[in-house]
Formats: sequence, C-alpha cells, structure tokens
Amino acid sequence: MSHPEKNNVDNPVIGITIGEINGISPEVIIKSLNDPRILNIITPVIYGSTKVLSYYRKALEANDFNYGQIKDFDQINSKRVNVVNCWDETIEISAGAPTPESGKCAYLALTEATKDLKEGKIDALVTGPISKKNIQSEEFKFPGHTEYLASELGGEPLMMMVSDIVKIAVVTGHISLAEVSKALTKQLIEKKLKELIKSLKRDFLVPKPKIAVLGLNPHAGEEGLLGSEEEKIISPAIDELKKKGNLIFGPFSADGFFGDNSYTRFDAILAMYHDQGLIPFKTLSFESGVNYTAGISGIRTSPDHGTGFSIAGKGIANESSMREAIYLAAEISKKRKEHLTEVEA
Repeated sequence: MSHPEKNNVDNPVIGITIGEINGISPEVIIKSLNDPRILNIITPVIYGSTKVLSYYRKALEANDFNYGQIKDFDQINSKRVNVVNCWDETIEISAGAPTPESGKCAYLALTEATKDLKEGKIDALVTGPISKKNIQSEEFKFPGHTEYLASELGGEPLMMMVSDIVKIAVVTGHISLAEVSKALTKQLIEKKLKELIKSLKRDFLVPKPKIAVLGLNPHAGEEGLLGSEEEKIISPAIDELKKKGNLIFGPFSADGFFGDNSYTRFDAILAMYHDQGLIPFKTLSFESGVNYTAGISGIRTSPDHGTGFSIAGKGIANESSMREAIYLAAEISKKRKEHLTEVEA
C-alpha cells in the first residue's frame, strides 16, 4: 500500500489510532511525536479527536506539540502532526476509568484508520492500546485488534513481538490456556511457520531465516512422558518445512531455551501460546518491544503494553514502546517496497 502521490509526501504516512482515551494511549502518542525530528522520518496522522489531544497537551504541559486537523488527505502536511477527527462531540475525560463513551471512541478511531489503510491513504497503522472489554459492542465483537484487522484486511494473521533483542511469534493468540492444546494442529503450525518465514523475508529482509520452535509441554514432552503434542503435532510440522529447505529447529524446552540464551542464535522463535512467548519477550524487551501483526495485507504495529489505567493521567507513562512501534511501522513500509523492487527486478 502507498499513499496517493497527490499528497506530495515522501516519508511513510503512518496512521496512529488514539486508543482508549482514558488510558495512557494519548499520553504516549503525544510524547512520541513531541520531538519534531520524527517528522524527518514519517508523516503522522492521528485518528481521534483534536479536543482530546488538546486536553492531554495541556495536562502534560506539552506546549511545543503542534498539530492540525485534516478533513481530506489533500490537506496532509508533512511538517506537522495531522489529526483526523473521528467524532465531533466533546467527550468527558476520566483518566484511569474506562467509560462507554471512551470504548466507542476507540472503535470509531480504529474503523476510520482501517478504512484509510485499506484504501492506501496511509502506508501503515500503529494502534494505541484499547481496553478489549470496554470496546466490545454490537459493532465490535473481536478479542482484540489482531482479529478485527484480519477480518477487514484478509490474510493469515500472525502475532509477532519484535525488538532488537528477539522476535517471537505465537501459534495461538487470544484464547484461554485450556483451549491451546485443542487448537494446535500440524496444519496450523505449518501455516504459522510459513507466515513467519514470509514476513522475515519481506518485512525484515532476512534472506534465509533461521527459526526455533518451542515445545508445548515441560521439557518439550520428555519423549512423550509429559505430553504427546511434540511427537504427534509439532515435530511433524517442523519436519515438513525442513523438507522444503527451511532452517527450522526444535521443538525446544522453553525454560532452558531462554535460560541458556539459545534465543540469540535464531532470527525468530515460534511459541505455542500467548504467555509462553510474551513472558520472555517482555522480560527481555518491555520498554522497547513492539507488537507486529504479520500475515495480513496491511502493516500494523502497536506498543507491547496495555491501557495503563493505574497510571493514566499522571504524566509518568513511558513512551518508548509507542515510539518504537511508530519507527517499526515506517521501517517495514520501506522494506516491503525494497522487497517488492527486488522481486520485480
């Protein structure tokens, strides 16, 4: 996807949804964009409300944070932060306490930004944290951003956590632990591995990815003594991909794999379920980590933290992960274009 040439914008146009307005999302967005040097790298478009931004700019005393509303992408300005108003009414801010109105606002910003991503008006999307419970409505019945974006953009979504230290993808995402074993199949693991390989090549320009696969059970099943998923499901999937010349290794016992720093020898890791991948990732990369949704047609990143209701409105939220999410969205946008050029050459 690329933004229309009539915008006369050279840098990637990055859409940023305001997320849960009573959480830390507006704060970390403002802090991330408050350094004017970021405009040398991207042209940002915030989907939300100038009124909400004005409230938080005042609360944070971020007087140098300048932005302008646009009603059409012909008005986009590469020398400032652009804002698309997704609602007109004044919404009362109650930092730290989600409200029905704030859930609706998060939904409106997400749908408007997704529409523009589909239409190629923005090159990539960075989603501010939402309350997965508070955003639920008749219009939005998804476990989270990933599932919604997959329904809108198509493809096979793969949740990948990315930092300079490690990249970890997960086979199963937002499902309960009790459902994980039932959900795992050889076909599903093969599908996720294929998406991971494709993303590493296209989005990170790794020509021959080396991937580690974690087991599901303690000690990777101990040859069937502690579970059969490794022998019956995971190993056959690895073998199938190996036959096709891919560098896939495992299944590894998760505790030892991270304990002895084996993760440093691979381009990426495939974990079997959410916490198996995200606990070590956040331990290693909490402030610099980014959540990337590979496998869908558009580019989407987000910070690796949630709404932070307990610290909302206090001005103490760390913006590092949001800033890294913005940088990664821009970087992947550029690398996809490079990859496309190489493929076409």
